[in-house]
Amino acid sequence: MKIRPKRLQKGDTVGIIAPSSPPNIERLTKALEFLEELGLRYVLGNTIQRREHYLAGTDRERAADLQEMIEDPTIKAIFCTSGGYGAARIADRIDYLLLEENPKIFWGFSDITFLHTAIGMYADLVTFHGPTLSSIGREQVAERTKLMFNQLFEPAEIYYDERISKLTTISGGRARGELTGGNLTLLVNSLATKFEINTDGKILLIEDIGLEPAQIDSLLNQLKQARKFERVAGIVVGDFVETNQREYEDSPTLHELLDSYFGHMNIPVVSGFKIGHDELNVGIPLGVDAILDADNKELAILPGVE
Repeated sequence: MKIRPKRLQKGDTVGIIAPSSPPNIERLTKALEFLEELGLRYVLGNTIQRREHYLAGTDRERAADLQEMIEDPTIKAIFCTSGGYGAARIADRIDYLLLEENPKIFWGFSDITFLHTAIGMYADLVTFHGPTLSSIGREQVAERTKLMFNQLFEPAEIYYDERISKLTTISGGRARGELTGGNLTLLVNSLATKFEINTDGKILLIEDIGLEPAQIDSLLNQLKQARKFERVAGIVVGDFVETNQREYEDSPTLHELLDSYFGHMNIPVVSGFKIGHDELNVGIPLGVDAILDADNKELAILPGVE
């Protein structure tokens, strides 16, 4: 198992960064109030209100923000404000050895997937796939979404079954392995780079937003051609929201696509997990062991902090 960061305590200081696109300031302000309700203090990165086209500042500036939070011993966790685009552009500018020597909580999702993969690979550290602060500041946020932050204060196993959302078994079976993955587009973007996702023996999480069926098909096919499904232990399918069928009239459903790729495989594959771009976004640790039981539609994940 990878290194688990220390749990948070009330009164701890956390760092707030924008490694991708600029955050919605109004939503971020509400999210900062939520962090205060959790008993946390916070330090804002320098690029929170900067803009470089569709990025929150230049690559150098955004990387410097993350690096400063890693170097500061008073910062106990790093929360990302938003996704969008740009995290991959700073992945090769981070001192991962320093983060491994000074492990701390790192939290975000969507475009942040690229940094999750990089940190897991080069810092050997558990990270957290959870809602960005901008999404926490939306008007409609499920209570369970906010409750998932509690796992940062007290080690707790996460148990997900159909009491949370309807689940569909694509392929039966049961497997145990390290949980990895995140946004499907960013996982494909990692291919042929030094941050290429390793799926061997892993439970792979995939989710995305705003893709047509043909686009999802293309991304899954690229992972397949890259042989990322050959040794995977199991697959957890999170939210694929805002999926439309504008380009082709006779497009397959998401279930039909998943069945064509995974239905014949002798590994557990379950879809319907509210992990991703939806009002309910269940935050989970990456880099810890998980058990996926497709026959009983259950996912159990070990704690992400110590």
